[in-house]
Amino acid sequence: MIGAKPTRLSPKLLRNLRERAIEFVLFLAALSSVATTIAIVAILVYESILFFQKVPIWEFLTDTQWTPLFDDKHYGIWPLVSGTLVTTVVALIVAIPLGTIIAIYLSEFAPPLVREVIKPALELLAGIPTVVYGYFALLFVTPLLQVIFPELPGFNMLSAGLVIGTMIIPYVSSLSEDAMRAVPAHLREGSYATGATRLQTALRVVVPASISGISAAYILGISRAVGETMIVAIAAGGQPNLTLNPMEPAATMTAYIVAVSLGDLPHGSLEYETIFAVGLSLVLMTLVFNIIGHFLAKRYREIY
Repeated sequence: MIGAKPTRLSPKLLRNLRERAIEFVLFLAALSSVATTIAIVAILVYESILFFQKVPIWEFLTDTQWTPLFDDKHYGIWPLVSGTLVTTVVALIVAIPLGTIIAIYLSEFAPPLVREVIKPALELLAGIPTVVYGYFALLFVTPLLQVIFPELPGFNMLSAGLVIGTMIIPYVSSLSEDAMRAVPAHLREGSYATGATRLQTALRVVVPASISGISAAYILGISRAVGETMIVAIAAGGQPNLTLNPMEPAATMTAYIVAVSLGDLPHGSLEYETIFAVGLSLVLMTLVFNIIGHFLAKRYREIY
């Protein structure tokens, strides 16, 4: 109608529309991560089904040789699994004790100035490219270990695992320290009131109270060690080897995936499809570690 005043939205309606829009954007952000994960798993499952239509899953799980690129073809996943587990265990032997000790020191003992210097320096380790770590393991750590173990070959899982452990220390220490600093101050004060020392308070009060966050840091460290690629590809050797001896060369699951995906194998061939079967096995292995960590954290949370 001519002369009619234009309608205006009420401030309350505008506020509701803005809140709905923000809520929708946040929902899309959360959905994107879930959708990405589902898409990755779906691709791995689909391609793995094509692989297992040609290779029996029983052979994949029981054969002790992995030679899909040779004339005498074998498709046993265990040589790659053993290499992955050995390097991961060596890395965790380094990262978990050192990372936890560093976290306890930074949370309970370090002066603020020292904490402000040490924590960024530790987190700087996480920003170093892994290829640099790989050549550091090959050209520095391995010759150093050969002084102690003269029979150690040039490619071995020990040096790769030690460097991976050094690399994941910031993940363990930083997250663990954040979890410890989140413990309420009255728990520490109550411990001090009973006559406990700072060390006793840290070990018997702070650590148990923050066990869920510490467990999350451990699980992240395990996942990071299992998924590491360049260090093991450079320093551990690329030959699949079923062994639990860290002083021998071996190939890990991630190193094999990189070696094959960068090769000249045609897409759709059986040899190329092996990387999806290995990738699916890697995802399932990481999932098992996360489930175990979840139940351990839940159990200790109930105890403490």
